[in-house]
Amino acid sequence: MTEAQAAKPIPVTVLTGYLGSGKTTLLNRILTEDHGKRYAVIVNEFGEIGIDNDLIVESDEEIYEMNNGCVCCTVRGDLIRVVEGLMRRPGRFDAIIVETTGLADPAPVAQTFFMDDDVRAKTELDAVIALVDAKHLPLRLKDSREAEDQIAFADVVIINKTDLVSHEELHQIEDIVRAINPAARIYNAQRSNIDLKKVLDQGAFNLERAMENDPHFLDHDDPDHVCGPDCDHDHHDHHHHGHHHHDHDHDHGHHHHHDHAPSAIHDVTVKSISLRGGAMDPNKFFPWIQKITQIDGPNILRLKGIINFEGDEERYVVQGVHMIIEGDHQRPWKDGEKRETRLVFIGRDLDQEKLERTFKACEVETVAA
Repeated sequence: MTEAQAAKPIPVTVLTGYLGSGKTTLLNRILTEDHGKRYAVIVNEFGEIGIDNDLIVESDEEIYEMNNGCVCCTVRGDLIRVVEGLMRRPGRFDAIIVETTGLADPAPVAQTFFMDDDVRAKTELDAVIALVDAKHLPLRLKDSREAEDQIAFADVVIINKTDLVSHEELHQIEDIVRAINPAARIYNAQRSNIDLKKVLDQGAFNLERAMENDPHFLDHDDPDHVCGPDCDHDHHDHHHHGHHHHDHDHDHGHHHHHDHAPSAIHDVTVKSISLRGGAMDPNKFFPWIQKITQIDGPNILRLKGIINFEGDEERYVVQGVHMIIEGDHQRPWKDGEKRETRLVFIGRDLDQEKLERTFKACEVETVAA
């Protein structure tokens, strides 16, 4: 392995989903299919995911090697310690998958890869993937806040077991998922038969890469777009589905709230608030975003945005998880590209009026003609 390869961060995928959503099936596929990549899979309890014992060709206290070169670890200790242990096995695997328990909030797992300097230097959070049981999601959302949080936090949502519901029911499930998280990529599957290339090594958590792959990544706030029963639901395979590139140059004003009608089967408590504006004053914007995340951080599941700072020739990208926020310049604004600021908050009990008013106050004041 070359030094450049050794220095490249290892991509990490966090796999979440409520009990019975199909994580076991998807994990078994990753661990057994001949996909040409070697994955290190960290699971909460080894027995929980039902991997056949004959797949294990070598084992010690925590590390199991599969017959396709994949490595499986049980999280008996701290996640950071396990990851650091894997990092001492360079060249043994290409990527890491962390499977959370069905009842877990994925946010603390994702935060681990932000907060620990050593882990962060060697790994890169690639995507949070949530599996959803199409048949039982309505019931799960009624009795479990965690099921809703998993969807809200995800970069990719796989609606699984679609063969168990009607077209009408599936359409309703998709509407609910979009109401909770309009920015997620949504795929439908049966028996977790999703193409692994669509969910692994996607760079979906990395807002810069997500924006490069899909310039309209933050524009999925069109309440009028409905998916018909004939749609193949590959919403983010933009090489083939240009009709999902919504043009939002029409006048939205400075903000647009993704306001779905209340669901007949679930009162969604997570909502997304989209803010739009012109050039921002950095001396106002940075203190504002810090204050918002400090005060409302526990209720902010995800925050992502592109900021247009006055006099700045580069787009500034920010994203956050609860109270942790980070930002950096992404690339120069392109000729003809609309220079605007877009921010999306996904969370619970967020004060929309306050966010809109205080965000507006960060704009550069324009002198009326």
